[in-house]
Amino acid sequence: MESLELKAIANEMRKDIIRMLEAAGSGHPGGSLSCIDMLTSLYFGGVLRHDPADPKRADRDYFILSKGHAAPALYATLAHAGYFPVEELMTLRKLGTRLQGHPDSSLVPGVEVGTGSLGQGLSISAGLAAGIRLRGTDQVVFTILGDGECQEGQIWEAATFAAHQKLDNLVAIVDGNGLQIDGATTDVCQVGDLGDKFAAFGWDVHRIDGHDIDAMTDLFNALKADRGGKPHAVVANTVKGKGVSFMENQAGWHGKAPDAAQAAQALAELEEGGR
Repeated sequence: MESLELKAIANEMRKDIIRMLEAAGSGHPGGSLSCIDMLTSLYFGGVLRHDPADPKRADRDYFILSKGHAAPALYATLAHAGYFPVEELMTLRKLGTRLQGHPDSSLVPGVEVGTGSLGQGLSISAGLAAGIRLRGTDQVVFTILGDGECQEGQIWEAATFAAHQKLDNLVAIVDGNGLQIDGATTDVCQVGDLGDKFAAFGWDVHRIDGHDIDAMTDLFNALKADRGGKPHAVVANTVKGKGVSFMENQAGWHGKAPDAAQAAQALAELEEGGR
């Protein structure tokens, strides 16, 4: 797809995030809005090999949303990619819905594994990448981690395993928006420079603007082809609440849904930004 088309898709999915959270009355807007451009690149930029008509096709690439609380971003992406009707997004978190607060692989087509217990996604992704190597296929595993999530010890156990096993078919993308539910990541638990830390664990590290869809698409495609013997970490600089002025860089919008007036303002801003 052309660059402007990808940006338009990302903007529409941001609107859907606002709409579904306002309708649900709960959820996580900040981190959903910060990672939507990454998902746009992966699913609509030609990076992931996937098929909404056959979600379990044997040769698919894998995507794991380790920061499972950003489920609204994943649901919007899967709906627009054709895995289920866009209209179903408005059932988020409602009784009987498939679209629960955290993604459930037993309910939602395109969701590989249930996530939300922070820190587990990288371990799952590393296990998938190791299994793919045993099969001898060319599939690649992508996962999105939160920067606050990288305070979890299991992340670094998985990082050690992946480097030791030389899992160069694994790409971990860190959504580096600098905020988590209790405030700035540097105030809650300082873990240092995440790029330097992954490099120290033996990973190939790249830094990028997490809202530059074209640059991410180029990088992700290059990493898919890179078999240099190291897992790949992409530290993406992002803005929590990206696209909505009163949500941007505000930790208070980590897990709070907008009311009707706030949703209307957010949608108006996104409509204007989309022009």
